[in-house]
Amino acid sequence: MQRQLKTYGNYFLDFYNSLDADIQEKIDWFFEIVKTADHIPKKFFDHLTGSDGLFEIRIEYESNIYRVLCFFDKGNLVILVNSFQKKTQKTPPKEIALAEKLKKQYFTDKKIDDEIARNKKVKK
Repeated sequence: MQRQLKTYGNYFLDFYNSLDADIQEKIDWFFEIVKTADHIPKKFFDHLTGSDGLFEIRIEYESNIYRVLCFFDKGNLVILVNSFQKKTQKTPPKEIALAEKLKKQYFTDKKIDDEIARNKKVKK
């Protein structure tokens, strides 16, 4: 299975860039699993219960737990939208709400971009 990872907005990249190189390396390793594994164990990648198509990539490093929230577009395209260090048992509702808002905005932007591209082809 070959998946492509893409970021949307700055939330994920801002968080990622604030981390030490060791945890960035661990996140990159997990991303390689997400991109290439036919089946990703639920321990590392799972649907967020109660969300509309959001998934979380689960990363543990030393005694810290990190989450990257994402969703799928066109099957094998994984859109990374938000990430945080998890400090409680449940995923914070504000993080889920932000990811859902970003997902909605992503598809709105994509629809606009597709319409612009179609209009350019018609004008030629």
